[in-house]
Amino acid sequence: MNFNQPIFLFFFLPLVLLLYAALGKRCKNVLLLAASLAFCAWDDGVSLLVILASIIMNYAFGLALVRWRDWDKAILAVALSADIALLAWFKYADFAVENFNHLLDFFNLPTQPPPHTHLPLGISFFTFQVMSYLIDIYRRQIVPQNNPLNFSLYVALFPKMVAGPIARYQQIIRDIEHRPISLADFAAGARRFVIGLGKKILIADVLAKAVDICFGLPAAQLSAAMAIFGAIAFTLQIYYDFSGYSDMAIGLGRMFGFRFPENFDHPYHALSIREFWQRWHMTLSSWFRDYLYIPLGGNRSGAFATGRNLLAVFLLCGLWHGANWTFVCWGLWHGLFLILERPAAIRRWFARTPQLFRHLYAMTVVTVGWVLFRADSLSQAGDYLGAFTRLSTPNPWNTQIFLVMNNELWLTFALALLVASPLSRSLAHVLVRRQGLVAQGLSFCFFAFVFLYSLASLSGMTHHPFLYSRF
Repeated sequence: MNFNQPIFLFFFLPLVLLLYAALGKRCKNVLLLAASLAFCAWDDGVSLLVILASIIMNYAFGLALVRWRDWDKAILAVALSADIALLAWFKYADFAVENFNHLLDFFNLPTQPPPHTHLPLGISFFTFQVMSYLIDIYRRQIVPQNNPLNFSLYVALFPKMVAGPIARYQQIIRDIEHRPISLADFAAGARRFVIGLGKKILIADVLAKAVDICFGLPAAQLSAAMAIFGAIAFTLQIYYDFSGYSDMAIGLGRMFGFRFPENFDHPYHALSIREFWQRWHMTLSSWFRDYLYIPLGGNRSGAFATGRNLLAVFLLCGLWHGANWTFVCWGLWHGLFLILERPAAIRRWFARTPQLFRHLYAMTVVTVGWVLFRADSLSQAGDYLGAFTRLSTPNPWNTQIFLVMNNELWLTFALALLVASPLSRSLAHVLVRRQGLVAQGLSFCFFAFVFLYSLASLSGMTHHPFLYSRF
C-alpha cells in the first residue's frame, strides 16, 4: 500500500483518523500499532513476519545490553550481525548469487539457482532505525524501552515505514509516550501531506512518463537532446518523488501528533557535493556520519584515511540503495567528488568562484550520478552517458517521446524547476502563514486545488509506486 493509492486515501487513512479521534489517549498507540501492522500486512505476509521478527529480536537485544553490561560489546556485535544478516538475505541474496554464478561460469563450473527472495516493505529503513537504537544504548546515550508497545510503534509506525525519514529513538520517543493533540497540528500536517501528494502525482508521475521513454530506448536511437532531457527530467522526478513521500510521511505524522525529522532542504540549490549531501536525504546522511564515518575515524587521521573513510561510507550508501552495481558506482561517484572537494586549496578556489559556476558544477555531478542510479545496468549507463556527446544521428527526438511531450509535460517541467529553486521557500512561507482572512482564503484555495487536482489526475493515470519504496 502506498500513500498515493485510492485504497489508502479513501479507506485506510480516513478510517484510522476517525478511530484515532474517537479513542481515548490510552488506546491511541494500540490503534496506531494495529494500523501499522495492517499497513505492512497489506503488502504481503512476509513483510509482516519480518518486521515482527525485527521488533521482537531488537527489543530483547536492547534490554540485554543493559542487563549484561559486562558483555555489552559481544551482545551488540551479535545484535547488529543479526540485523545485517536479515537485511542481507532479503535484499542482497539474489545479487550475491548472481555475481557468484558469473565467477563459477568463468571457471566452467555449475551455477547455483538464486533464492528469489522478496524485499519486505521498508526493510532498509526500519533496520537502520533499530541499529541506531542498539548503538545508542551501547553508547549510554539512551536507555532501552521497557514497554513493548512503545518499542513496536517506534519500529513499525506506518507513516515512516515505507521510505523514512529514518527517525532515531530519541527524536520520537517523547511523542510516542506523550503527545498533545491539537487542531493546529492536524491542519499543518494535512497541508504538508497535500504538498507531498501534489509533488508525487502532479510533478514526479508526469515526468516519469518521459523519463521511462528516454531510458527505455535502445542506445542507437538515443540522441544527445533526448539523453540530456531524460537525465534532467529524472533529476527532477526523483527529487519530487522522494521529497513528496517525505512530505506526506511528515504530514501524516503531524496529523497524529508526531514530529518527524526533516529529510530535504532544497538540495538542488547546493553549490558543492558536500552541501548536496547536507540537504539530500538528511536522515540517511546523518546516520552514516554518526554510525559509520565518525567511528571509522572521520577526518581525524589525515587526508588518505579521510578519503578511505568517505569511499567506504559512500560505497555502502550506494549498496544500501539497491542490489546492483549501478548503485555501488553511484555511491562511489559521489564519494570521489567529496574527496576532490576536501583539499584546502580547492575550497579556497571554490570560495572565489561565482556561485553560478559552483551551482552548475554541483548539478552536473548530481545529474550524471542520477543516470547511474536510474540505469538498469552499467552498460546501459555507459551507453546513455555516451549519448550526451552524440551530435549527428539519430534524429534529435524519437517519435515515442511525442506521445507524452505535450503542454502538460512542459508546464510540469518548468514548474518543477521553479519549485526546486530558492524562490519556492518564499512561496511556501506565504502559503502557510495565517495572517488575515485574504491570506487564509488564498491558502485554503491553493491546498484545495492541489488536493482535488491530484485526486482527479490519480483517477486517470497508471499507478506509479514511490521510487524509494524499492529500497
